[in-house]
Amino acid sequence: MAELQARWHGSIAEIPEDQWQAVTAAVGLPFYSWPWLERLEASGSIVPSQGWQPMHLGLWRDESLVAVAPLYVKGHSYGEFVFDQAFAQLAGQLGLRYYPKLLGMSPVSPVLGYRFHIAPDEDEPALTAVLLTLIEEFCRKHRILSCNFLYVDPLWQPQLEAAGWAPWLNQQSLWTNQNYTNFEAYLASFNANQRRNIKRERRSVAAAGLTVTPLLGEAITDDLMARMHHFYAQHCSRWGAWGSKYLTEAFFTESPKELRQHLVLFSAHAGDPSDPLAMSLCVHNGDQLWGRYWGSDLEQENLHFEVCYYAPIAWAIERGIRQFDPGAGGSHKRRRGFVARPHASLHRWFDPRFDRLLRQWLPQANAQQLEEIEAINAELPFTTPPPPLGSPLEPEPFPLGSP
Repeated sequence: MAELQARWHGSIAEIPEDQWQAVTAAVGLPFYSWPWLERLEASGSIVPSQGWQPMHLGLWRDESLVAVAPLYVKGHSYGEFVFDQAFAQLAGQLGLRYYPKLLGMSPVSPVLGYRFHIAPDEDEPALTAVLLTLIEEFCRKHRILSCNFLYVDPLWQPQLEAAGWAPWLNQQSLWTNQNYTNFEAYLASFNANQRRNIKRERRSVAAAGLTVTPLLGEAITDDLMARMHHFYAQHCSRWGAWGSKYLTEAFFTESPKELRQHLVLFSAHAGDPSDPLAMSLCVHNGDQLWGRYWGSDLEQENLHFEVCYYAPIAWAIERGIRQFDPGAGGSHKRRRGFVARPHASLHRWFDPRFDRLLRQWLPQANAQQLEEIEAINAELPFTTPPPPLGSPLEPEPFPLGSP
């Protein structure tokens, strides 16, 4: 058997699409597909000038890719949604340089499921150990203080913890389909007061003469993608310096068919769905749905809830979608059916003092996070309690090629 070769790739374009897809397809997450990551780079969204240097680590046998770790060298902490600024402050107090750091995630997408991708029939534990060793050598050689894997796959997490990586818990929002037959059946899971509130919110949008229509496949035109960028940019601009405007117009307008097959646009319109007054962009893989971006030309009460939560939930129920992650932030999600759940990031710090201090702090911080999540979920307006926190979020494999 040919010997393995390790290669660091400064762009995903250095790795043939068919080889990347063959290695990552089993996970079934569109956010780690070659078309998604390549579009981020090629559009100028995720590039060194924006503080993201792609640094994907591949293991090759001859000219065949057998394993890959999607990685980035980061010059800041924006676009991660795991807020480690306190770590940077601690590093400064110790006279250490916190940036650049090495990061594993799908850029600007707080989506559960990061892991190394190993080709079928390969020795996954052995290749994982090789990749971890190479990453540690890279960090030490370049005097990088930390490597951070964010939103890790819960099934992968124990393997990394056993290798000495430290878990840090944060929280996400998640809707889970309890085999609802329709939206009315979903509403029945709420207490009477919140059921009335949701019905009132939906009626107010309809009373304004607006209809929300999901658009998929060929219905997602170049013009609609340009319109989606308009909404995205407009919404980000409302937050000023905190607007989190990471994606260029080219990411939307030049997205290939292979990427668009995983999109669904929820168009709020007064007549023609292709002439939206507000719109949200979600990503799906047939089993899961993720809310990503939205914007509106209207200041219409409750329109955000309809376009970003209620219409996607109704569509998810109709399609048999198992889970819906609406995106980062927003306590208002809780009263509209999204349960707080923990998610873990995994970390290695290559300065002994820094490592010791953070590992001493983490157990208490993680315990506090779990207590906060329990308290949040105890106040949810459901007639029955949410699933226990011990239930893992286990993404089921889904072929990337399926719509």
